[in-house]
Amino acid sequence: MSASASYRLAASAEMLYRDLPFVERVQRIHERGFEVEIWDWSSKDLPELAATGATFSSMTGYLRGDLTTDDGIAELLSTAAESLRMADVIDSPRLNLHGTGLDADGLPVRPRHDVSSGDWLIAADTLSRLADLGERSGRVFTLENLNTAVDHPGTPFARAADTLALVQTVDSPGLRLNLDLYHAQIGEGNLTDLVGRAMPWIGEIQVADVPGRCEPGTGEIRYEAIAAALGELGYDGVVGLESWAKTDSDAALDAFRTAFAG
Repeated sequence: MSASASYRLAASAEMLYRDLPFVERVQRIHERGFEVEIWDWSSKDLPELAATGATFSSMTGYLRGDLTTDDGIAELLSTAAESLRMADVIDSPRLNLHGTGLDADGLPVRPRHDVSSGDWLIAADTLSRLADLGERSGRVFTLENLNTAVDHPGTPFARAADTLALVQTVDSPGLRLNLDLYHAQIGEGNLTDLVGRAMPWIGEIQVADVPGRCEPGTGEIRYEAIAAALGELGYDGVVGLESWAKTDSDAALDAFRTAFAG
């Protein structure tokens, strides 16, 4: 990263060094000089992870639930509150959300292909309540866009345009956008323009190349151009590598660092 770039780099321990025990994945990413991202905290020994000395960038901010149904909202708020308590253990500043609960394969527990205007209002209200929880805890929930064409069919509020609209409507420092450029490229494209429009609302940016969801340089996205745009826009948050390794994890991290060297 050049001296002019003020953003920080993180990497997902869920998708790299998968031949190692999870705590060793965290240690390896930390040793390489990256912040660490995790998903479902309930399957992890959080005190053991904290003892590695790694800086944790984000974790999943709920276990179950959705944004629009009565029982789903209750589950979402309850498990989000529990997630905030667990975030204290590893001092994760951001807790990630999706448009609905996802199963172990990344598929929606309750698929929805259409949402009504009433659903939008309910979703915004639910997110406002989550944002209040985040603010009171000094942490931020981030709403991630997904793609429905390849990885997450049937997920409501999935597009970057959807997540951005919801975050703007809530308009709270306790809720920001996790702008995943891999998903956005599949679903919408025009990434540099998207980054510029979303910049005031971004809590984090995640990256992987298309197709294949591997590290930058393995597909069609010119991440060097994205990095240059981030520098020009003065982005000072986190860019997280949420990708599989095309060959090996060390090479994937090298490619990621090179692409965002500024």
